[in-house]
Amino acid sequence: MEDDQEQQPESLLPYAAWIEEALRQVVVRAITHAGVEGLPGGHHFYLTFRTDHPGVIIPPHLRAQYPREMTIVLQHRFWDLKFLTDTQAISVGLSFGGIGSTLVIPLDALTAFADPYVGHVLRFHAAMPEDKPVATGSALVAVPDATDETPAEAPQVVSLDAFRRRTPPKH
Repeated sequence: MEDDQEQQPESLLPYAAWIEEALRQVVVRAITHAGVEGLPGGHHFYLTFRTDHPGVIIPPHLRAQYPREMTIVLQHRFWDLKFLTDTQAISVGLSFGGIGSTLVIPLDALTAFADPYVGHVLRFHAAMPEDKPVATGSALVAVPDATDETPAEAPQVVSLDAFRRRTPPKH
């Protein structure tokens, strides 16, 4: 039997890359807005990124614990959130083990951005210098859990799989 539908030609234009680049700009706008205005209502961000990406700056003990990928949650306890236009990176202060640290995450290192409050999720391919397969194991999430914006207590660590099973809130 012959297929009556015409085959779509393979695009000679990189639409998928253009779309991903545009969606990364949504993350930039969300980070910039939250850095200036704070996070309104129940909004909070999950940022998943490759820890082995060039330009990622995290404390050595976190790099050892998360050698490939890590998810942080920006909800209550974070400070100095900003997008650094000169390096195209997100900078944020978080407390780990009671010690304040500034993390720097290049935009190209992001593999996911989510705002679970509204069920908004964006997934990305990390732009790694060499194209090697990415392990898809269960990453862990560092969740700061206090309400002020200065370093004090250590974050909780929860399995990312628990987050994936949640259903978004109904409006």
